[in-house]
Amino acid sequence: QPLISSSKWLQLHGLKRNKLSLSQILPQIGFQHREDYVSTLGKPVASRYAAGLFPQYMRAQDGSVYNLTAKKELILHFVDCLMRAIELYKQRMDWLTSASRQIFGVIQEQCIVIVLDFGTASPAEFDLCCDALSMVLMEQVTQIAKFNLIRAARDLVRWQPQPAAVSDQAVSSAVKWLWRLARAAAAGPGSSAEALLEAMGDDTVSS
Repeated sequence: QPLISSSKWLQLHGLKRNKLSLSQILPQIGFQHREDYVSTLGKPVASRYAAGLFPQYMRAQDGSVYNLTAKKELILHFVDCLMRAIELYKQRMDWLTSASRQIFGVIQEQCIVIVLDFGTASPAEFDLCCDALSMVLMEQVTQIAKFNLIRAARDLVRWQPQPAAVSDQAVSSAVKWLWRLARAAAAGPGSSAEALLEAMGDDTVSS
């Protein structure tokens, strides 16, 4: 799936875009039960001719009542459309909460720098971090334009001097570099802040 935000995804695949929101469906399967002021009578008159003729549905949001006139086939058509929409939503949720997206969210920027701050991680924790970072590089960074890695330490370590263009070779090189990092690099009191400032110092970096 493309690396887009949920709000953008909903603009493309949401109920409103597909005319499946409640306010869009109701006018297609019935008509609103109205009470209008009739000037010649000098009083409000309801469309009572429909009372008892059709099933009615009241919208909780505004209290409006709709007389439902659609045939069974049209109702079943909307049921089918909504079931497909539910399945699509489930797929999106499964995708959002799986693999690297579960940890890093969805990367939407085209040029990023990932700052690595391992702190006092144990060897096992260090390996878990490298596994997660390798995953995000292979699953998401491969879909953007440029990237770089900076390791926060007393002496900052960069994978590349500047963000590099994304390619299979570049991502493979970054993964190998990641696993070659020393597990116990000395860190100064301001290493993390310095690494973040370095990452944001490049005007081409989006995030």
